[in-house]
Amino acid sequence: MAQADFSIRADGARRVERRLGRLLTRLGDLLPLMETLGAYLESTTRHRFETGIAPDGRAWKPSLRAKLEGGQTLVKDGHLRDSITYLASNDRVEVGTNKLYAAVHQLGATIRPVSADALHFQLPGGLGFRTAQEVIIPARPYLGISGSDVRGIERHVDRYAEAALA
Repeated sequence: MAQADFSIRADGARRVERRLGRLLTRLGDLLPLMETLGAYLESTTRHRFETGIAPDGRAWKPSLRAKLEGGQTLVKDGHLRDSITYLASNDRVEVGTNKLYAAVHQLGATIRPVSADALHFQLPGGLGFRTAQEVIIPARPYLGISGSDVRGIERHVDRYAEAALA
């Protein structure tokens, strides 16, 4: 991201100059804001596991396990949900997970046998075993920014700027 160099000067208005100077100084270090935004987005992302609603507002397709055993889709043990974290720097914040299987749930996948004629796996709920040529895991997006997230980010940015002017 390119940075713009600029200065603010308000001749004859020392109070305004000081206030604008504080704003420039505060806005020059965005790490506190990025930390706040990271914590906020981590929280809203984890909340998606409770609601089963993607950032675009669509409901996740319920998993077979959740249907048969009860509970929530993508929350058998909570490892994926609990792995959501953020990394903030002065000019960005990233929200994500280090779980290898995370992309399968975010994007969906089709699993096919590699070294056998078919897939063999146990069904949830004690329903025995199944053999299949492929298993389709639907996308259940949990990472992303919803309309509500945008409004929350705007509130945090506004508060940060207002605090810089106080």
